[in-house]
Amino acid sequence: MKKYIRIATLLLIVGILWYAQLNGYIDIRTDSQTGAGETVTLHFPADRYPETARHIKEAIAAGESSICTLDRNGAEENRKESLKGIPTKTGYDRDEWPMAMCAEGGAGADIQYIDPSDNRGAGSWVSNQLEQYPDGTRVQFVVP
Repeated sequence: MKKYIRIATLLLIVGILWYAQLNGYIDIRTDSQTGAGETVTLHFPADRYPETARHIKEAIAAGESSICTLDRNGAEENRKESLKGIPTKTGYDRDEWPMAMCAEGGAGADIQYIDPSDNRGAGSWVSNQLEQYPDGTRVQFVVP
């Protein structure tokens, strides 16, 4: 029975990755030129999370990195540093780019006030897309 559960789980994971790649959400490639290892291209759904997408595009245009190196263990400290001195505002979330879970995040991150449902939905979507990748994975964000 355990064998069938493992096979079913593996097939489910393969199916999810196939679906995500087929729909343009992820593209996995090895960056052999830099030796940096795996790079994942994540196509952010601007139609679903327009405020977050606009923030990411504006932050990148202003000089922030479009690459996120996953560092989940550093997220709490990065969030603390990036939001230091940025007051809360009723009815809004403080959105960070680069995100707190990125090694590039933290002090100096670009912060904008955005709708909480957009921000939290986008954060959940990104987390779900990247949950299978280990810390150290580089993620290239593409926002249409």
